[in-house]
Amino acid sequence: MRVAKLYKFKDIRIEDVPLPEPSAKEALVRVRACGICSGDVMPWYIEKKAPLVLGHEISGEIIKIGEEIKSEVNLKEGDRVVVHHHAPCMKCFYCRRGDFVQCETWKKTKITPGGVSEYIIVPEVNLKNDTIKLPESLSFEQGALVEPVACVVKSLKRANIKKGDTILIVGLGVMGQIHIMLAKEFGAEKVIGADMVDFRLKKALQSGADYVVNVSKENIYEKIREITNGLMAQQIIVGPGSVNVIMDYLKLVSRGGTLLIFTPTPPQERLILNVNDLYFNDITITTSYSCGPDDMKRALEFLEMGLVKSDLLITHRFNIEKTKEAYEITANAKDSLKCLIVF
Repeated sequence: MRVAKLYKFKDIRIEDVPLPEPSAKEALVRVRACGICSGDVMPWYIEKKAPLVLGHEISGEIIKIGEEIKSEVNLKEGDRVVVHHHAPCMKCFYCRRGDFVQCETWKKTKITPGGVSEYIIVPEVNLKNDTIKLPESLSFEQGALVEPVACVVKSLKRANIKKGDTILIVGLGVMGQIHIMLAKEFGAEKVIGADMVDFRLKKALQSGADYVVNVSKENIYEKIREITNGLMAQQIIVGPGSVNVIMDYLKLVSRGGTLLIFTPTPPQERLILNVNDLYFNDITITTSYSCGPDDMKRALEFLEMGLVKSDLLITHRFNIEKTKEAYEITANAKDSLKCLIVF
């Protein structure tokens, strides 16, 4: 079978590897669609994992399932599925409190060899705890959106949104667009998008933003002040993984508001805070890393309801031979949102 393997940031090769055989507790899944994640195009983040087969936003079809696991899960050969690349144990301290991404099993689990591959092996724990049947009403391409939508579901849950709040989404790539599409489902009244790429600003309006701000042409502080009648934004979701951006947007959080860091920053970067201002303005700084099984299920529901506009989000489709092109388009972050590898 063919796989797309990354050796360095700009070194992606299509290679032939043996077709894997599932054990009695695993399943062999034929990948039908896999998204290129915006997190995978951060050189500092992805190169430390290299060499690796790219991709983790997966939908596909079960080709073979082990006899021992078959009786333990509601899955069978021929099922259309969405596969999460990590899965929690559902028993440990972190799982019991819903912090699935801190579960040691979650951190260790993975699909083999990676999503941009004609076939993958799905381990027992993933089959039991975070593999979802894809309804006939959704396409494989929509199935590949479940994991990124789930990451947004978790983010919006953690953002402390209250009825009537104004939320500002900074960075309008695919994850920013999904935040805009779903923010009002979590209670926001006004949704504002900020970016410097006209293509993405226009898409944000189509996604449901009430206002957009081109930060390369407009003073973002003055615009938010004007839109909110001086209250500023109660929630700010910071998409870019940059300490400088985080510090800039802290100035736009209202009293009692929340700034959520959606993307990691390079390990060497440090955030310098005025604790006095944070304290007396009751400002919360929080994070949202990946997602768990509960978020995956809710994401699937949002897709079924038509609240996530897949036709707007999926801007490019490629076969596996063009993975490098898909990766470069995603990294350039201009006139694109979600690039998919389809099989």
